[in-house]
Amino acid sequence: MKNKAFPVLILSIFSYMLGFGIVAPLLPLYAENLGATGVWIGIIFASFSISSAIVMPIAGRLSDRLGRKPFLSIGLFAYSIISLGYIWANDVSQLALVRLIHGVASGVLTPVAQAYVGDISPEGEEGTWMGYYNAALFGGFGFGPLMGGALTDRFGMNVAFSTMGGLNMLAFLLVILFLPEVKQRKMAAGLHTPLREMSTSGIVKGIFSFRLAFSLGRGTFTAFFPIFAGIYLGLSPTLVGTLLAVDVLLTSLPQVYSGNIADRFNRRALVIIGGFINIANLALIPLGSNFWWLLGICALGGLSGAIIMPSISALTVEEGRRFGMGSTMAILAMAFSIGMAIGPLLSGVIADSVGVNSVFYFGAIMGLAGTSLFIWFVR
Repeated sequence: MKNKAFPVLILSIFSYMLGFGIVAPLLPLYAENLGATGVWIGIIFASFSISSAIVMPIAGRLSDRLGRKPFLSIGLFAYSIISLGYIWANDVSQLALVRLIHGVASGVLTPVAQAYVGDISPEGEEGTWMGYYNAALFGGFGFGPLMGGALTDRFGMNVAFSTMGGLNMLAFLLVILFLPEVKQRKMAAGLHTPLREMSTSGIVKGIFSFRLAFSLGRGTFTAFFPIFAGIYLGLSPTLVGTLLAVDVLLTSLPQVYSGNIADRFNRRALVIIGGFINIANLALIPLGSNFWWLLGICALGGLSGAIIMPSISALTVEEGRRFGMGSTMAILAMAFSIGMAIGPLLSGVIADSVGVNSVFYFGAIMGLAGTSLFIWFVR
């Protein structure tokens, strides 16, 4: 079953993330064209993460009881339909509404896909299998900005948004037609483990703190790096998309190898090392003055993700076997969504009152706090 299921899941994840990645270089610029201030850009990005964070624990919990495939199918179908809403949005409030609904679909899809991989990962090989999953996830998201920037330069944003919808529909069809339902492990603690029991785990608290702080920085980067590069440095959408692609692809491509490393070496130490590299990456962005400087910074950001993601994913799978895979993945994915919501909101206020450069220093400070908390909880 693993041999049949895993390639189908990986292809569907790559396809929907390719579509999702198309929006990455476009959304801040699209919002700017609609008259969005820094605060409104924060709201637009935060609305996606807020609705996603609310839905994730519910979807993860229910998928532990009802199976993974129905939730994967519903999430992907919703993604494909909602993608067309970006074309419909004519002002910043409508764009924020589309993002809010888009976040609901993400909340259904993301933790369940991760739980599916966790269910079929052999013990002792969690890093390797999650590495493959992360490679598809970030690979699609990495090629997406390249496609989105090129489509926008040549055909306009509406064609890029339509392409996103088509790719999400392709992923939906792959799941419906070819993905088998996974046979879930029965944990000793049972599938009805209260969340308060999960909160007694130092590993869970460490991962939650790290992912929350890390996503604060990523939310800041996602919302304001295109503004910094496109508006302040005058780079074209294609070049902005290239920079974002480098950041994500250098996270994606080494995942298989770094996943194997995470199975052989200390996973906690690898998370800490990657955390400090991420801090340096964010702090250096305001010093950038041209495309090549930003290219080096994005490469550094990709390196930090390549180190962090397999290790922290493997630690999450281990905890998922104790508390329920869907529930655990959902709670820790929720931490990421909360950070992705709060980060752009706070950064929008900072950008309007202090300047866009300051938002990246804010992200670096949050990264330092999260890495420190991770060290404390998993000591």
